[in-house]
Amino acid sequence: MVVAAHTLDRWTDIVAGLDALAQQTVPPLETILVVDHNDALLARARDELPWVRVLDNPRTGGASGARNTGIAAASGAVIAFLDDDARPEPDWVERLVSGYDDAQVLAVGGVARPVWPDRRPAHLPPELDWLVGCTYLGQPTVRTDVRNLWGCNMSVRAEVFDRIGGFDEEVGRVGLIPLGNEETELCIRIGQRIPGARVVYEPSAVVHHRVTEARCQWSYLVSRSHAEGISKAAMSQVVGTADATSDERTYATRVLPKGVLRELLHLNLRGAAGIVTCLAVTTWWYVRGRLGHASAIGEQGASSRAR
Repeated sequence: MVVAAHTLDRWTDIVAGLDALAQQTVPPLETILVVDHNDALLARARDELPWVRVLDNPRTGGASGARNTGIAAASGAVIAFLDDDARPEPDWVERLVSGYDDAQVLAVGGVARPVWPDRRPAHLPPELDWLVGCTYLGQPTVRTDVRNLWGCNMSVRAEVFDRIGGFDEEVGRVGLIPLGNEETELCIRIGQRIPGARVVYEPSAVVHHRVTEARCQWSYLVSRSHAEGISKAAMSQVVGTADATSDERTYATRVLPKGVLRELLHLNLRGAAGIVTCLAVTTWWYVRGRLGHASAIGEQGASSRAR
């Protein structure tokens, strides 16, 4: 079990998540908390969490580097990953493990439900829950083979990392900079490089993912959509356009139009506007990224990695 953490601001969430891991119906073999370049958090975790193995991340700053540090230290046959602001249900580990019922299943993940600070913002219909790192309306409701999983709720056979390497440290999120898709890239790489590999989505494996006030703002919808477009453009260059955008094409042409219609029928103009804006901004920056245009977010991410 690997939890990557980078800020003391999430201390309460970190402790809640680790406490939930300690109360699983199937206890994890080990729990590793990897602290990403934060000395104060590292010291506090080592002082106050004696039942957890706490490691410093000597690798590239960001979620991918921290997870790779955890992977190198883990000893289990299956390595699960949980975000530092997510709390798993008591049977989470049990549900994940149940998905490995076939030797060809190399990764299993589940549902991330948003925990809103007050209530769902009007401009964020459930089709857009991916913006805040959660499962969105339109994903499967039964166990299904999928292209990719969510990093806040996923597990991978340890042998996979020996065969194809870990998370791409040039792709993943750095601190609060919303560049991502490292989990998607890893899952696509599994499918491309290991014949017959299966990546399984198990919706009964549930975590509750906290959403901050900042992520409930309209400005975050725009900035996160911007980042998604740039990230998808960059990933297309790594894994190919067909695999990088296969799910997104279905999502944009089938799921989002239904969401817009529903929001209009319910007279929620902000909800309809949120969907349209998200799609437009993501598409615009994806096209610009494919054409090689620079992005302030992309430059910021590169600068942070250089530091």
